[in-house]
Amino acid sequence: MRRGITATALVAALALAATACGSDSESESKSKSSGELSGTVTWWDTSTVGSEDKVFKKIAEDFTKQHPKVQIKYINVPFGDAQNKFKNAAQSGSDAPDVIRSEVAWTPEFADLDYLAPLDGTAALKNPDDFLKQAAASTKYNGKTYAVPQVIDSMGIFYNKKIFKEAGVEVPKTVDELKTVSKKIKDKTGKTGMYLRGDDAYWFLSFLYGEGGDMVDASNKSVTIDNPAGVKAMKVVKDLVDTGAAKTDATDGWDNMQSSFKDGKVAMIINGPWAVADTYAGKEFKDKANLGIAPVPAGSAAQGAPQGGHNLAVYAGSKNLDASYAFVDYMTSADTQAKVTKELSLLPTRTSAYAKQDVVDNEIVGFFKPVVETAVERPWIPETGSLFAPLVTEYTKVLTGQTTPEKGAKTTGDSYRKLLKGWK
Repeated sequence: MRRGITATALVAALALAATACGSDSESESKSKSSGELSGTVTWWDTSTVGSEDKVFKKIAEDFTKQHPKVQIKYINVPFGDAQNKFKNAAQSGSDAPDVIRSEVAWTPEFADLDYLAPLDGTAALKNPDDFLKQAAASTKYNGKTYAVPQVIDSMGIFYNKKIFKEAGVEVPKTVDELKTVSKKIKDKTGKTGMYLRGDDAYWFLSFLYGEGGDMVDASNKSVTIDNPAGVKAMKVVKDLVDTGAAKTDATDGWDNMQSSFKDGKVAMIINGPWAVADTYAGKEFKDKANLGIAPVPAGSAAQGAPQGGHNLAVYAGSKNLDASYAFVDYMTSADTQAKVTKELSLLPTRTSAYAKQDVVDNEIVGFFKPVVETAVERPWIPETGSLFAPLVTEYTKVLTGQTTPEKGAKTTGDSYRKLLKGWK
């Protein structure tokens, strides 16, 4: 069901439509009159500062080798701020980028608000059949394509091989084994088994799927986060913290998780391919061979991890659509994706990229590709991105003992039903 646009958003959408229809801007008219692309393309990148951003900035600016009259204005926007920052800029009709790196769940929301340009039939979307089906799924809304898949990912257990060897343990395949392994690591080495990120509910999803649960059932328009599987998943993560198998924090989860793991204070974390480059920068992983990666341990019902990734989308009000389309095509080409894989171990979204030698030779891709193929898709509805705010509030409260798993799940479910009008 399409979400209704508020009066304010409707005014903004009409303003955007008027802006998008005006093709008399200096940069765009130059491109059209000369047949050569020119002007400025502003790109908001949301990648990790200090590792990914440098690579993406260099690759983006290399676009000018093909189109020397186009200037790429690269801006790194913190991931946690980008969603609302883009909506505010698009709604006001000013200061929005030409191209945004959109987390997969944001794309249908931005499209629903009419903030994105449809890409079917444009230069941005070449060889659409070459994209992995699960990657392309998040780019479509109401029968149109509003983004192009840039990278796809999922999650696994990152583990410190030296600590595992010292403790004499094997990689846990189930949550029960995770608790046993963590206890042995503590007994043998004095170190904590796992850091469980407590300030981001995305890290909860693998446990939710493991108990056979999900946030919602979009096909039946029903909320499922507070059913027995959702309650049990909350109990599972709470038990990991209560038993000492895992440590957590209510704030600064990413920094605390990464520093604890990179410094050898914890033996395991749950993370994805986007964290590999940053993890290798830690003292424990100067020898890259010390980093082990395995599937997220299964729960009582299943083994599953969420499908993630990022798309590139073009702002509907861009004054340089032609150059923006060409930039998106360049950034999502098989050759560019292979370069990204070589530098950052991120997974391509084009099938043809997996034949490139830099992708074939990458061990991280070799592990995560099968994981991605079996990953659980989130519902591609406009509200998906908004489902995480109420969930993370209660998830954090459960982990820190401020509420019970039962109350946490129920409160989240109540919030979902207010958000998703008419859902059961």
